[in-house]
Amino acid sequence: MKKVSRRALFALALAIVLAAGTLAFCVKYAVNADKWVTFSGSPHVYTGTNLTGGKIYDRTGARILNTTDGRVYSSDAAVRAATVHLLGDRYGYISAPLLGNFAEQMIGYDKITGLSEASKGTASARLTISADVQKAALQALGSYHGTVGVYNYKTGEILCAVTSPSYDPDNIPDIAGDETGDYDGVYLNRFFDAAYTPGSIFKLVTSAAALEADAASKDQTYTCTGETIIGGQEIICEGVHGTITLKQALAHSCNVAFGELAGKVGTKALMEYAEKLGLTESFECDGIPVKAGTVGLEDADAGDLAWAGIGQYTDQVNALTFMRAMGRIAGGGTAAEPYLMAKITRGEKTAYEAKTETSSRALKAEAAAKLTEYLRNNVATMYGDWQFGGLNVCAKSGTAEHEGETADAMFAGFCVDENCPLAFVVFVENGGSGSAVAAPIAAKVLQVCAAELQ
Repeated sequence: MKKVSRRALFALALAIVLAAGTLAFCVKYAVNADKWVTFSGSPHVYTGTNLTGGKIYDRTGARILNTTDGRVYSSDAAVRAATVHLLGDRYGYISAPLLGNFAEQMIGYDKITGLSEASKGTASARLTISADVQKAALQALGSYHGTVGVYNYKTGEILCAVTSPSYDPDNIPDIAGDETGDYDGVYLNRFFDAAYTPGSIFKLVTSAAALEADAASKDQTYTCTGETIIGGQEIICEGVHGTITLKQALAHSCNVAFGELAGKVGTKALMEYAEKLGLTESFECDGIPVKAGTVGLEDADAGDLAWAGIGQYTDQVNALTFMRAMGRIAGGGTAAEPYLMAKITRGEKTAYEAKTETSSRALKAEAAAKLTEYLRNNVATMYGDWQFGGLNVCAKSGTAEHEGETADAMFAGFCVDENCPLAFVVFVENGGSGSAVAAPIAAKVLQVCAAELQ
């Protein structure tokens, strides 16, 4: 009798454990089923590393990808090449995490009916990018490697996030057999994942630090004879600028003036303002990790600090973060945070809709206004308003030197037009002169953007 009793108790205990386990599973299922089904690599919703199961549109409503039955891209080969780093290819050679980061909203997994809703292809995502602007940017880059970014600093919408080189996912070239270098780094998304030596566009950071620390008063002047020695290191300018103000020094991109100014600003403040402007911050854009820049001056001597203030030494910046910094200057010290995913619907239901989020204040309004004045002067007196088709562009060019290589070309800035509140960056690897190579690329892309926003 005792044996039967023990067996009954054992069976009861087992039943309790089984019931508890079942209950625990049901709770976890209710909470985590969406995540389990949409985990990266799930064969039900992924092709390689890229999500399937919906239609993707640009900001104008042009369809750029249909993944409801395979992956059908735009009918325009140029658009296909210009968007593949955001959408991914069929084989996962180019991994595009944007759609995967919204897998739960895209797939719409139903805990009762499973994936049946996704199989009907009811998911539609609208991105903030413009297919026409993407196309124009990739074509403007031509054979150069680099990236172009444009975003609305009032709303946060990214109109352009192009990386080059690229390829048509419907006509993939023989990349493994390429010996020309045309496809070097083709799988890298340079807009999100690359960091560059900024060259003279970094002088905006030095200027911001100086203006807020009163290290550069309106009456302060600098004397440039074409070269100087700071901390035992030779600082060379491309010209002899004579006695100039900070505004003139920025327009002429005077290395002598900015080398001296960096010394007045100091190591701590230069690093602090790079951080304030978000250049060294680790952050995500719609769940996509963005490469953090570096301004490491802990072991820098006076000469190193001078070169860092000029935009050389160990300075590194990412295109998206610098574009965002331009937006913060344009916005009077603060701006909208950039994003790519505008809206996701499934049938009649809105599964996701972006909201504008504003950054913390990076600069005082007075310093931002002064920088805007200086940058507007750069375009009016140096780069030429004629390039920009009537837009009020404020910008700075940069040329980042690399020993034994052609310099990288940079151009960064923003428009102050009410109907075209755009911040932009152009980074061209081995392009040479920023004003000669990167500025015309920016001008072409901005014209297409302006037409888009009309």
